[in-house]
Amino acid sequence: MFLVGLSGGIASGKSTVVAVLRELGCAVIDADVIAREVVQPHLKAYQQIVRHFGTDILLESGEINREALGSIIFSQPEKRQLLNAITHPEIQKEMLKQVLKYFVLGYRYVILDIPLLFETNRLTKFMKHTVLVYCDPQTQLSRLMKRNGLCQAEAEARIASQLPLDEKRKLASHVIDNSGDRESTRRQVLRLHARLEDSLDFLWARLALGAAVAGLGGLLYLLLQHFIS
Repeated sequence: MFLVGLSGGIASGKSTVVAVLRELGCAVIDADVIAREVVQPHLKAYQQIVRHFGTDILLESGEINREALGSIIFSQPEKRQLLNAITHPEIQKEMLKQVLKYFVLGYRYVILDIPLLFETNRLTKFMKHTVLVYCDPQTQLSRLMKRNGLCQAEAEARIASQLPLDEKRKLASHVIDNSGDRESTRRQVLRLHARLEDSLDFLWARLALGAAVAGLGGLLYLLLQHFIS
């Protein structure tokens, strides 16, 4: 088994790419979904967030108001770092469980959908491939303003909280340009899928499975540290 890291930027259209990959039968682990799950009431991360950010970020139901929390962390970098320090270990634990599940099920590669893959830079060394979903800056800004109902200043602040897509582009081994229409993006995803399948054939033909498993083992070791820390 080998790992593929998939990332993008806010409003770059990563969900569109993930949808196509799932249609193709790929195993995709979504860090955003896991991030929402680990902050449910009464869980460890939830309790720490409430302790540090206060009850003003809670909805009447007791769940975390993601918009209220987002407005804090996007304007205060130190608060964003604190939130990441609370949630990332819990997210990585759940990612580990899901990677192991797909390994047992016999999948030969797993795609890890991690929005901050290039910002944190801790997991990229365990990926055989890294994929960036890119769009040009003006398109990104326009999409974010429309999607979230933000003014330009608010949208720019959220984009500025992440590493610029042009910088991420230099770090990725594959780039899917989502600046155009859905059909153009879909064709690029199909080409990526073909490359991943070809990579599998090459791995088996060259008996390089051991190296791929070693990369997976390194990731598992890193994540397992959270269980015993």
